[in-house]
Formats: sequence, structure tokens, C-alpha cells
Amino acid sequence: MSQQTYSNKVSYFFSLIRQSLKGGEYDYTQGSIRKAILLLAVPMILELSLESVFAVVDIYFVGHLPESKNAIATVGLTESVITIVYSIAIGLSTGATAMVARRIGEKNPEGAAHAGAQAILLSLIITIIISTIGIVFAADILSVMGAKPEVVQEGTIFTRIMLGGSVVIILLFLINGIFRGAGNAAIAMRSLWLASIINICLCPMLIYGAGPIPALGLKGAAIATTIGRGIGVAYQCYFLFKSNKSLKLKAAHFKFDALVSKTLVKIAWPATFQFIIASGSWIVLAQLVAKTGSTDATAGYQVALRNMVFFILPAWGLSNAAATLVGQNLGAKQPERAEKSVFLTVKYNALFMATVMLLFVFFAGPIVRIFTNEPEVQRIGATALRIIGSGYIFYGIGMVMIQALNGAGETRKPTIINLICFWLFQIPLSYLLSKGFDMGPTGVFIAIPAAETAIAISAYLIFRNGKWKEIKV
Repeated sequence: MSQQTYSNKVSYFFSLIRQSLKGGEYDYTQGSIRKAILLLAVPMILELSLESVFAVVDIYFVGHLPESKNAIATVGLTESVITIVYSIAIGLSTGATAMVARRIGEKNPEGAAHAGAQAILLSLIITIIISTIGIVFAADILSVMGAKPEVVQEGTIFTRIMLGGSVVIILLFLINGIFRGAGNAAIAMRSLWLASIINICLCPMLIYGAGPIPALGLKGAAIATTIGRGIGVAYQCYFLFKSNKSLKLKAAHFKFDALVSKTLVKIAWPATFQFIIASGSWIVLAQLVAKTGSTDATAGYQVALRNMVFFILPAWGLSNAAATLVGQNLGAKQPERAEKSVFLTVKYNALFMATVMLLFVFFAGPIVRIFTNEPEVQRIGATALRIIGSGYIFYGIGMVMIQALNGAGETRKPTIINLICFWLFQIPLSYLLSKGFDMGPTGVFIAIPAAETAIAISAYLIFRNGKWKEIKV
């Protein structure tokens, strides 16, 4: 390759990066698949990288409070429960992405806007229920999770605020799913940028105090996170209701539509259950670590999980690009192009996750020491990070395959995969290793990559079967 040719390719690559960050309306059903993946994936990766910042920022700042292991345990156990909220948000987002992408592929932006509005209506009803439960039963939730009495006493207010503010979590995910389905991933990315920056600025101010602002400790972390997400949602709503883009929601779109709502629920409920199954498994694992280990074990495990999530969410962003490409290309009656898009995305994701795997295996100790000064927490956290990180390549493959099926509207089979691999394999295996073989928390850590590998293999076989190409949305 000549120097000029190489220079031209590098210049073209960076021009695409700038184009993807700028955003705009592109036809992803035509032209280069590599270009389509890049235009979608870059803002999606940055979007979800910043979503992971919420958990990492909270755990970092509360990890430097007095009695930090109780604070870390509170944040970790609360986040384990909030994954159920994330599951509902992701399920609704999956349904909205599939329907909006299919309508956009059919060149029907009005239908796409209508589907998005119906998804928002449904989400608002659900959040009222979740927020009420979280506010009333915060202390009981921590107790059920296996938290020690002192953790419950210190952490109830944090849990109450986080669960009470579920509406901003769900809307942030859902509306970004609408934008992703429309192919405008840059707006979704910017909303997370805004929310994350505000959270980063407010967290130290509200946790430790600044000037006239009193130190609020854990309570401050919850308030900062909720405010950050709320402002991110306000930014999204501006583009949904006030922008001049083709996907613009109007009052008429919010008139209840039984047919569209039924279709949305048909896609969303298996997707929601799909992620609730995964979340439920993670809750059981967190509880098992707490019961077979100490508070140090819980804190170390949660530090490892925050780092795991930090790198998995960007990979999930790449997977979401595959979902959008599948939905839009199926809408445009181009199933073969949809399939090629998925396999190319798998290649990129596997390469990224292989790099992360090496990082976790060889640098687990230094990474964990960033988040805590407790020696025992550091030791357990590093062990968890090495073991969990060993299966990262399979995580990357499985995520793309699962999201591709979801993007096609085939949400039932991924749900079955999760049910078998998480509840019938991961949970029994973790109990067997941690209690039956007396391995304690280490047994739980080992069960995680084992189950994720099984998910990757199962999803690949189902995707290769090709029946997802026949799904009607």
C-alpha cells in the first residue's frame, strides 16, 4: 500500500468519525455496510460508554467516604436491584427500536413517530408502579438482598431516591431506543454526554459538600445521578417534539392506538422478560456473594462488576448498531444485507472484547485499586475481575447475536436462551461451586463466564437458522 493510499484511507476514516458524531439522516439500507456500521456504532459506543460512567462515578466517589465498604455495598446492591428497572427500560427500548427501524426502512417516518409515542405512553404507566414500590420498600429491598443491618441503615435513602427516580432511567433508555431505530444515534449519544457530565460535576459537590452545599454522602450520589438523567431526558424531548428532523412526535401520535400498542407489547414483553431473567440471575449472584462471603467480598465483587459494565456497555453499543441495521434492512426487504451486517459487527465486537479481556487478566489489581483503598476488597475485586474477564470474547459474540434477533423483532428465542443459560445453568452452577464445593464467592465468579459462553453459542446457532428473516413487525 502506497503512502498516499494509506493517507487517503486514514483521512476517510476520520471523516466518517466526524460525520457519525455530527449526526444526520442517512439511508442505512444502501451503500457500504462497513460505513453504515461505523456511522451507527461510533455514537452508540460513546453513548453507552457514558451510561456506564454513572455506575463508575458513583462507586468511585462513595468509595472514598468513611466506612467506604458499607457505601460501596449499598451502591452495588441497589444497582443490582435497579437492573430490573434497566431490564424494563431495555425491553421497551428494544420494542421501540424494532418498530421504529422497520417503519424507517419502509420509508414511513410518520408511522415511526407514532410507534415511538405509544412506547412512551406505556413506559409512563409502568414507572408509576416501580417508583411507588421503590419509595415504600427501600429498606426491605436492601435486607432481602442480604445487606448487613448497618448497610441497610446507611443506604436506605440512597435506594429510595434511585428507585423513586425510575422514570428518568426508563425514559432515557426508551427515547434513545427510538432515536437508534431511526438511525439518529448521535442525538442519543449527546443526551448521555449531557447526563453524564452533569452527574460527574454534581457527585463530588453533593457527596462531600462544596461551599454552601452541605455534604450529603450517599444521598448526594443518588440526587446527582437522578438530576443528571433527568436533564438528559429533557434534552431528548426537545429533539422529539421541537426539532425539524423527520422523526418528530406530535400530540396526535399520543392518542392511544390499540393495534400499535399490542404489537409493541408483543415485541417488548419477551425482551423485558429476557433482561429481567438476566437481572434476576445477577441479583441472585450478588446475594450469594453476600451470604458466602463478607461485606469485603460484596464490595470487591461490586467494584469488579462496575468495571465489567464499563466495558460491556460500549460493546453493547456496537451490538445496537446491528439491531438497527437488521430492522431497517428487513423493512427495506433486504434480509441478506441484514445478515452480512451482523457478521461484520460480530467480527469488530470480538476484536474489541479480546482487547478488554487481556486488560482485565493482566491489570486487574491496578484497576481495582483505583476504586478502593481496602486491601481485602482489592484482593477479592481483582480475583473477580480476572475470572469474569476471561470470557469477554464470548460476551461480545453473544451480545451481537442476541441484539440482532431483537432488532428483527424475534425477542422470544433470546428470552428462552436467557432462561436456560441463566436460571437453569448459571444459578445452579454458582450454588454448586460456592456452597457444594465450598469455593465461596470464587465459585460465583466462575459461573459467570461459563453461562455467557453458553449464551453466545446458543444465539449463534439460532441466528444461523435464519427464521428471524421471516418475522413481521
